[in-house]
Amino acid sequence: MDNFINIFNAAVLAGTPLLFGTLGEILSEKAGNLNLGVEGMMFMGAIGGLASVFLLEVGLDVQIVGWLAVLIAIVFSFLVGAFGAFIYSVLVVSLRTQQNVTGLALAIFGVGFGNFFGDFLRRYSPVGSVSISGAARAGFADLHIPGLSGIPVIGPLLFSYNILVYLALAIAIAMMVFLNRTRWGINLRAVGESPATADAASINVTRYKYLAACIGGGICGIGGMYIAMVATGGVWNHNAVYGFGWISVALVIFATWNPTRALLGSFIFGGLTILRFYVPMGIPMQIYDIFPFIATILVLIVTSIRQTKEHKPPAHVGVNYFREER
Repeated sequence: MDNFINIFNAAVLAGTPLLFGTLGEILSEKAGNLNLGVEGMMFMGAIGGLASVFLLEVGLDVQIVGWLAVLIAIVFSFLVGAFGAFIYSVLVVSLRTQQNVTGLALAIFGVGFGNFFGDFLRRYSPVGSVSISGAARAGFADLHIPGLSGIPVIGPLLFSYNILVYLALAIAIAMMVFLNRTRWGINLRAVGESPATADAASINVTRYKYLAACIGGGICGIGGMYIAMVATGGVWNHNAVYGFGWISVALVIFATWNPTRALLGSFIFGGLTILRFYVPMGIPMQIYDIFPFIATILVLIVTSIRQTKEHKPPAHVGVNYFREER
């Protein structure tokens, strides 16, 4: 039982950044924006969240307390990720560039953005690395919830994670309610299915596309920050986010554009990334590294074969809307 709990905990922790990336892309695609730049936005959020806390500590020569460090990192990673999505929106929604090419360009730009500023700050850092203090790092540690964390089996399984895990779960539930139970969510889905019809119904298509892309990009940015603050312990590592964004894009298809299904997919793929530590097979470590990508390919093949009406993407995703042709 202890081994199962350890594997489950590790899979949840490893799958959380994938969940952020998947949720952000689902929201964007629901409005018809096929943004393949998830990898870039996660890189931007990673350096944005880490650098914000690091620069404040260095500039003020203080150690930021844990809860404040978490708040600052969330805000700045969201804003930087949203900025990347805003660039995408200007090009795609306003200038009507090709969505696939623009998304790929954003992915390349975001990776370069994160690695450039990470290396730049490290080169000129007074401590020789971009790392936050122990006090700030404590805010990203696993929580102990009185009365809940101590419950046998259930406590370790459900109530022993860091605050960002619960934030990801809350966003998934809130997004599901928003898309299916609110007028704004239904309007957003209408924009993704038939922007001409939504426009005729006096729904501001441009506004919904911008907001969905930018908020989705901000959520992706928080996922990148999670990697920088939790997975790498508040220390900037070159290419730390590598691959997570592309897996998140595939998980959108695995989840069939459903935020609650994204929970299952993210934790399954998270489990694949930590398999090497719990299921030794006597194979080279590099083989373990490709397991998530093999699973990604299989997911794409299976979902393309077993397409159903309920599991299809929004009808207008990836297609630019020309109001003049309405």
